[in-house]
Amino acid sequence: MNARQISLLAVTLAAAGLAGCVQTQPHLGADFGYALRAAAVAQIANPEAVYTGDPAPGSNGARVAAAQERYRTGKVIEPVATASTVSSASSVGMTAK
Repeated sequence: MNARQISLLAVTLAAAGLAGCVQTQPHLGADFGYALRAAAVAQIANPEAVYTGDPAPGSNGARVAAAQERYRTGKVIEPVATASTVSSASSVGMTAK
């Protein structure tokens, strides 16, 4: 190879290398990162929060003490089971013949 071919090859390689550097950052939308910022804001408590109305009543100390004693002695009152109605998705829209 002669000097002209080597310099042409060097210029071509340099141009090809620089072509990859033209746009190093992808185009991001204006709302990029909005969900992350919204989630962070939702989890941060406002130290100067102002609440209106009456505060929720506190728990009854005697009941709490009795519940703790039942827990300590292993005589916990089991919660009452609740029932719910569940409908089948396959029967939706079906008509009787």
